[in-house]
Amino acid sequence: MRKDPLKPVLRISFPGQDRLGHGKMELLEHIRETGSISAAGRAMDMSYRRAWLLVADLNRMFREPSVESQRGGQKGGGAVLTEFGEQLLARFRTMEEAMHQALVADLEWLDANRRPIDEPKDP
Repeated sequence: MRKDPLKPVLRISFPGQDRLGHGKMELLEHIRETGSISAAGRAMDMSYRRAWLLVADLNRMFREPSVESQRGGQKGGGAVLTEFGEQLLARFRTMEEAMHQALVADLEWLDANRRPIDEPKDP
């Protein structure tokens, strides 16, 4: 009987419709790794347009941009995380870890009391 591990997910909802969560943070990590918004989107099986819209959301949500991009030219375009973007990513990952640590005992209790995925339910 297999049990997949329980995983808490941090999502911060701002007043209005803005949200900050795992997907945007993963996109920032891929931008850092690839130097490209479109390549970061491809790494996440995301359309070019969707990746650009998420970056635009991030840059609009805060006083400082998280990502700076440069249009293609002789050397081609690219994107980098700003200092603020690096701080945002680091703080979000720290918040995720703090949340996980705070919930360890509760997650263990939930895990110990849940029905395994392949166990039939009572009729």
